[in-house]
Amino acid sequence: MKFALHRKFDGFSLVEMAIVLAIVGLLLGGLMPTLSAQMESQRINETRRQMDEIKDALTGFAVINGRLPCPANGTLSSGSELVTGSGVSLTCTLTKGVLPWASLGVNETDAWGRRFTYRVSQGGSSNFADGTDGTGETSCPIAVGVSFQICSIANLNIKATSGGSDVATNIPASVVSHGRNGCGAYVPNGTQIPIAVGDGSGKDCDNAGSNQVENADDNNIFVSKYSTDFDDIIVWLSPNTLLNRMVAAGKLP
Repeated sequence: MKFALHRKFDGFSLVEMAIVLAIVGLLLGGLMPTLSAQMESQRINETRRQMDEIKDALTGFAVINGRLPCPANGTLSSGSELVTGSGVSLTCTLTKGVLPWASLGVNETDAWGRRFTYRVSQGGSSNFADGTDGTGETSCPIAVGVSFQICSIANLNIKATSGGSDVATNIPASVVSHGRNGCGAYVPNGTQIPIAVGDGSGKDCDNAGSNQVENADDNNIFVSKYSTDFDDIIVWLSPNTLLNRMVAAGKLP
């Protein structure tokens, strides 16, 4: 008598496979927000590190040149400060632009791939970038080879909110990263991400809050704020730190 031998193959049914895939999908879906938050945290930390280097580079530029650099044009690819004239007749072409990364030898963009907004104090006895062209007040004479003195008072101000209380006053220079949404920032191709005051929801740059718009306009006020609806990162040069470094380097009496 012959008996037929049957080999039984065990495996997953379609239903079982569907259940496994569903479980894997749920696990991955739960991990995505965590991974996204970690990546965002890394970008923030990297940008802050870059901005610490920028502050050192600005101070070093002042020690070497006797002045702070002028802004670069965000629509151009050169990354060099824009000036007219030279020596005591040097004048900044722009009041506000992007950080002159090539002139400073620092990175062009933040961790989100956008250029840093940069402004330097200019005008009257607040000239921290222009040449020694006699614009200083007689009560604060400008020495040869520098653009400012111990008695010079810068004209940039940092506030907690737009129109709010002061965080820091009489600031020589400020640098802004426009954060994750990039509203108001210039990108490497020379275009600027549009920004406009809306309902402040932050859903897009047409509905940005007034605090973000303050950091993208062309006045002397900037906002430094910590909140869930504000992602700009801003650093500034302390006038005391800058002047002390200049005195230590022999650039100021």
